Amino acid sequence: QVVELVLVASTPVMGKGGKGKGGKDGGKGKGKMKGGKDGKKGKGKAKGGKGGKKGGGKGKVVIEPHRHEGVFISKGKDDSMVTKNLVPGESVYGEKRLTAEAAEGEEKIEYRVWNPFRSKLGAGIVGGVGAMPIKPGAKVLYLGAASGTTVSHVSDMIGPEGMVYAVEFSHRPGRDLTNMAKRRPNVVPIVEDARQPTRYRMLIQMVDVIFADVAQPDQARIVLHNASFFLKNEGWVVISIKANCVDSTAAPEAVFASEIDKLRKEGVKPKEQLTLEPYHRDHALVLGIYRPEKKKKKE
Repeated sequence: QVVELVLVASTPVMGKGGKGKGGKDGGKGKGKMKGGKDGKKGKGKAKGGKGGKKGGGKGKVVIEPHRHEGVFISKGKDDSMVTKNLVPGESVYGEKRLTAEAAEGEEKIEYRVWNPFRSKLGAGIVGGVGAMPIKPGAKVLYLGAASGTTVSHVSDMIGPEGMVYAVEFSHRPGRDLTNMAKRRPNVVPIVEDARQPTRYRMLIQMVDVIFADVAQPDQARIVLHNASFFLKNEGWVVISIKANCVDSTAAPEAVFASEIDKLRKEGVKPKEQLTLEPYHRDHALVLGIYRPEKKKKKE
């Protein structure tokens, strides 16, 4: 299941054997026509972006599925994590897009690069998280969605069968979130306070996963309050904890331990804790199962 790829960039940079779409200033100088303003012969040598050095050079990239469903790795000059774009042809926050070479008659598959420095969930996956409950077909409640950069990748991961309910309290990023959701049928934007789930309970069905990135001191309480409304038994809780938001005086390790203890007391069985260094300083990703079935002892 290895797919060959061609890099897509915002400027036409690939020099395709002699046609050489020269970069910004070289116009699309084909053959020996004078390309654009600076009158260089357009052989893709007009300061074309990365690919336009010589005609004939296509950026070959190979895409492989990641061990977590819905995530892919592009192997090339520099490896990057990508998700399959649900809305081909559009970037959400100016990220790079890659297009797979498809067979004759098939539609091309487009992927979007996922930057772990801009996403706690992305950093967790790059960092090697063991279980990833956000997978194709999953229903996800995303608390602290901000302008929807990570939400868009979650939307790619769960695919058209899944659903992500994105809650964001602040109106300014909430507007970007709503605009992003207009193009993605599996995103439901909710501009409301996550502390008051009763305000949006009529919009949400039961979910399989709650992902939380609300940098608040009472984050654990907010998540568990939402879980009591919307999370299935044996559903997953995934929380990104920012140590200095909970207690800026204590050591990060102590903060993480106390937050996990709060979750444990409320019926979440912690499964995994993972630091998000070097992508996010003093952050940890914690995964747990909500109200798991108690194993019966054999008589």
